[in-house]
Amino acid sequence: MFDLFGFLNSKPQSKNVAKDRLKLVLVHDRSNCSPELLELLKKDILSSISEHVDYDPSDMDIKITRTHDDESGKPVLVASIPIKNLKR
Repeated sequence: MFDLFGFLNSKPQSKNVAKDRLKLVLVHDRSNCSPELLELLKKDILSSISEHVDYDPSDMDIKITRTHDDESGKPVLVASIPIKNLKR
């Protein structure tokens, strides 16, 4: 039977989560970016942003990925940081 409530509140399947994690590990390996460097970048970015805005740390996502629009596949820093309000 179709579970309407399960469909609306569905979580990502574990295979998709594992696939995304593997992609992240491969990108880190290929871009020579260690997890420590990524954490330093996150810390610096959040420190700078927090001077100007209030943000929600529970919903933020900062990662390094590869470009898809050219053959070089250069590493790209992608940040999604929900802003609660601007500081004046």
